[in-house]
Amino acid sequence: MQAEIEVKKSRFIARAAAAADRQAALQVVARAKRDFPDARHHCWAYLLGDPASASRAAAHDAGEPSGTAGRPILNVIQHKGVGDGVVVVSRYFGGVKLGAGGLVRAYSGAAEAAMSRLPLAQVRPVHSVALSLGFAKEQRLRHWAEQYGAALVQVDYGEQVMLYLDVPEDALDELDAFCAAEGVTRRQ
Repeated sequence: MQAEIEVKKSRFIARAAAAADRQAALQVVARAKRDFPDARHHCWAYLLGDPASASRAAAHDAGEPSGTAGRPILNVIQHKGVGDGVVVVSRYFGGVKLGAGGLVRAYSGAAEAAMSRLPLAQVRPVHSVALSLGFAKEQRLRHWAEQYGAALVQVDYGEQVMLYLDVPEDALDELDAFCAAEGVTRRQ
């Protein structure tokens, strides 16, 4: 998603996108540089992984005074609670110096404008589990899986049913309770 703001004749064009890894994030930055080759600055930030405990984050001021562009962009991403995302802001200088505070507000505002347009998807961490059970209990387990948002990955039939599920992390305690009550064995 893209948004543009103007502050004292300077244009700030912000682009927000999904990025699964550093390479994908830097590709978004490279594309902004190609799309706006005459912009004076291309400042950016990305945050990978769970936004509450990001595995990797980076920010770059791209020639602006230290801490006035990349870090404010990263702060917006963190405040929005978005992981696996990147924001790049391309600035066309309008001839009026904004000062450090003005730059922080402008880059934050541009990042906020682009992030507010970005369609978001909630990602729930899942765990793969293997369960061994009798044939009579299979339907009850399938019903449990549907109620708790677990995805059926594979079913193998033999002397017992081996059912493989991707279970949301927040439903693991309920799965353990179900298994204990129904006599279902959880395999590692």
